[in-house]
Amino acid sequence: MKLLTFRKGVHPKEFKELTEHKKIERFPTPREVFIPLFQHVGSPAKPIVEKGMDVKKGQVIGESSGFISGYIHASITGKVKTVDTFLHPLGYSDKMVHIVATEEGESKVIEEKRDLDKLSGDDIVSIIEKAGIVGLGGAAFPTHVKLSPTRNKKIDTFILNGCECEPYLTTDYRMMIEFPEKIIKGIQIIMKALGIRKSYIGIENNKLEAIQIINGYIKDYDNIEVSVLKTKYPQGAEKMLIKAILNREVPAGGLPMDVGVIVNNVGTVAAIHDAVVYGKPLIERVVTITGDGIKEPKNLLIPIGTLVKDVIEYCGGLTGNKIKVIMGGPMMGIALGSLDVPIIKGTSGILCLKDDKGFVEKVYPCIQCGNCVSVCPMFLIPTRIAHFSKKALYKEANDYGILNCIECGSCSYVCPSHIPLVQYIKIGKFMVNRLNKKE
Repeated sequence: MKLLTFRKGVHPKEFKELTEHKKIERFPTPREVFIPLFQHVGSPAKPIVEKGMDVKKGQVIGESSGFISGYIHASITGKVKTVDTFLHPLGYSDKMVHIVATEEGESKVIEEKRDLDKLSGDDIVSIIEKAGIVGLGGAAFPTHVKLSPTRNKKIDTFILNGCECEPYLTTDYRMMIEFPEKIIKGIQIIMKALGIRKSYIGIENNKLEAIQIINGYIKDYDNIEVSVLKTKYPQGAEKMLIKAILNREVPAGGLPMDVGVIVNNVGTVAAIHDAVVYGKPLIERVVTITGDGIKEPKNLLIPIGTLVKDVIEYCGGLTGNKIKVIMGGPMMGIALGSLDVPIIKGTSGILCLKDDKGFVEKVYPCIQCGNCVSVCPMFLIPTRIAHFSKKALYKEANDYGILNCIECGSCSYVCPSHIPLVQYIKIGKFMVNRLNKKE
């Protein structure tokens, strides 16, 4: 079997055995949810409900406020307790709709089944927009925008990102095993929306069961093909995926559509299927709850807005007092300062780690070893760029290509001095972008 890949990258230990054989469970309807109006790249949604209103599961509670924005829906049936500011997982306070459940048990979304053959590409994109679908791999870019390339961008290929290269996470893997028909149908919907004839499904070779199952479902389709990729991080990054499968290079500062490609991850494609076929908005998502700091690791289908502390309690609780909780994977996730924050659309995992793993207490000076340069998949010089950022030399950081960094964290992972390189670079990217907007 020929394994496709890209140059450089790292090979962190996978730790997927904790949940890779755990079937997806439905999380019970929570007593309350806190649904942020800002869960995506772009402008936050505008609230259209107020204190005291009754809302139904699946009802719009926040409207898109611009081209790059997203609709927000109630994830449970209940009463709006307030629309106010609460702690966001990203560490700041932001406006959320607090809903208290008024129905016991599992209420259903009103389904609106559609005939796909009667839908145009524009119809499909409009449905996706109204369903509030964003990229569920973590970036949370509004999907309807991604599926609306400008006229001068000719798209000829769609790639389904089934790599899930972050250690510990198994949501996409389980979905490919448990819902292959939905995934394949979702790909066909996207192909119709884009008017293209060819799609690839990129899966790393540590997911052999998923490869076998998906191959079985596409055997009658000559325009959908599985590409088996070498298990390596960050194989799931869009630019690495496109290079490995198509040997096309997205230009510096460019997007996949610049080389004729659109990429979505597994969860996003499944959500597109549910929205287009059943009229179901994005009100829940699959999340991996894992790590040696949680008593019962699981893969759960969780309503958006459910508090992290409720999810952890459902999994038996933490295994001690000194547990670090991360939203996302260990390479690109963010450490949570509080468990009183909600699951959002971009939450792929809740990683709970004992304090003897993954924590660096002391940072040493750079020893010029070059390890970070040897693994950077974007061919950057991370230690130099991080130095410029730390010293607020943003022009120099920009000259050295800071905006091309994909923030994969490979540089920090291999640094023997434990320098938080990617954190410095993230700050530098923020400042460079802000300065560029002022010019």
